Amino acid sequence: MAVKPVALILGYGPRIGVATARNFANNGYDVVVTSRKGTGTRTAEGYLSLKVDLTHPDSIPALYDAIKAEFNTSPSAVIYNAAALTNPPSQDSMFSIRVEDVTSDLNVNTVSPYVAAQQAVAGWETLPAGIKKTFIYTGNVLNITVIPMALFTNLGMGKAASAYWLGVADGTYSTQGYRFFYADERTETGKNVGNDIDGSAHASFFEQLANHEGNVPWHATFVKGKGYVKF
Repeated sequence: MAVKPVALILGYGPRIGVATARNFANNGYDVVVTSRKGTGTRTAEGYLSLKVDLTHPDSIPALYDAIKAEFNTSPSAVIYNAAALTNPPSQDSMFSIRVEDVTSDLNVNTVSPYVAAQQAVAGWETLPAGIKKTFIYTGNVLNITVIPMALFTNLGMGKAASAYWLGVADGTYSTQGYRFFYADERTETGKNVGNDIDGSAHASFFEQLANHEGNVPWHATFVKGKGYVKF
């Protein structure tokens, strides 16, 4: 019996996470969802639910070990959908944010996805050549746009830093068939969608990226109903 491909979703939220898990399951993947409330058992939908605290990057290797033990294979598609920011005590001062909170948020936004990608690559080296290997990071416009509000300091730092290493990873690994994407939903005019993100649009685009369809670059800006659009 052939082993089914595995999709790992780090950050199982009610919009993007739920829609993405459903879409990958419908496309023949075994799905693993993670959160701080992971149970170590199957959800009603049949997903494997695992517990992880992404403020602690050193907890991630054990997550991959658990997946390998359960499915006897490594995840070929990894979607990093977690994010963190800290509301500054003084709304006008980014420097009122405690260093401890800067570190914690950077762990979630940058260090943990880096470790997750590192573990993914190690697992991909054990998978057959014909299987597509993909790492997708849920981004936004903050990697290229500075919003002068203290609230977005930690989130913006994390997105910008992760966009850089994702670009390096894609540029150095794509020749091996490993793809890395910073997925950024936009409006039709190219503006930031803000809180109006569409879970189903993300799920559909992530499916396209996981299938390596089209000549989509690592900085993967997309529009609902259209897929990749260069801005």
